[in-house]
Amino acid sequence: QVQLRESGGGLVQPGGSLKLSCAASGVTLDYYSTGWFRQAPGKEREGVSCISADGTTYYSDSVKGRFTISKDSAKNTVYLQMDSLKPEDTADYYCAADPGPRMTAHWPSVFDYNYWGRGAQVTVST
Repeated sequence: QVQLRESGGGLVQPGGSLKLSCAASGVTLDYYSTGWFRQAPGKEREGVSCISADGTTYYSDSVKGRFTISKDSAKNTVYLQMDSLKPEDTADYYCAADPGPRMTAHWPSVFDYNYWGRGAQVTVST
């Protein structure tokens, strides 16, 4: 059974940092594209960042220069380091994994990827 479990969400002040983790079981992320997506209340889900199986990284324009995606193959975990957080970054953050080139070829579009986590809430507020 494949599971993706996000952790690391929480409440942070504007300008602060958080690091999200996406731990996988039942699938080896080295063979998948893995991405972070977010959905704010009343808005559509949007792509934040993804990393291909070969380690190429992609970012949405809204987070470029502030967020960093990385992967620890030994832990089968993908991370999202979020710095200089803004109130507009407030959302539920989800990780997804998908084989093949679909995620990266159409980045930052969102598709019905093979595997999704249940999400982690991030709130940026004073």
